[in-house]
Amino acid sequence: MTFKNRKWIINGLMLSLVSFFLQACATLDPDYEEPVVTISSFRALPSEGAVPSFEIGLNILNPNSSSLQLQGIVYTVSVQGHDLVKGVGKDFPLLEGYSEQTVKLTATANMFAGIRLVMDLMNKTSEELEYEFEAKLDTGGLWPSIKVRENGSFRMDGKVTVPEADAETVQQET
Repeated sequence: MTFKNRKWIINGLMLSLVSFFLQACATLDPDYEEPVVTISSFRALPSEGAVPSFEIGLNILNPNSSSLQLQGIVYTVSVQGHDLVKGVGKDFPLLEGYSEQTVKLTATANMFAGIRLVMDLMNKTSEELEYEFEAKLDTGGLWPSIKVRENGSFRMDGKVTVPEADAETVQQET
């Protein structure tokens, strides 16, 4: 094979790659808006053993005309800096365009983190506890993952506290 033939083959391959990437980019919607995710519920479930289970409700709003299929969710719930609950979820229903729905996640607490939290609480005088919820929603395909972080506090005596307005949603590529 001569140098001239190699040059034509390399140029043809490069042209094919460039046209492939341009076609892939053309399918991306310039009007795409990031879905909005908020915590709608967090409750303890009846437990059969010593380790408690929780149900976390996430309200997901799809502001786009195209449907959203979640591939999976990875999440962590921390109280006073201790990662009490870590879990994953999958097999979520299709979220149609311009709609919203609540998905339920079930998780079991980390017993050792719970013990460390109780030991820390014995030395704490405040009745207010800080919590943090973090989740990564995998949307699959070319769209980036959605990262959610919500911080707040609750009181040990059962009195209601006003949630802080520092919840944030951060979009990040996988």
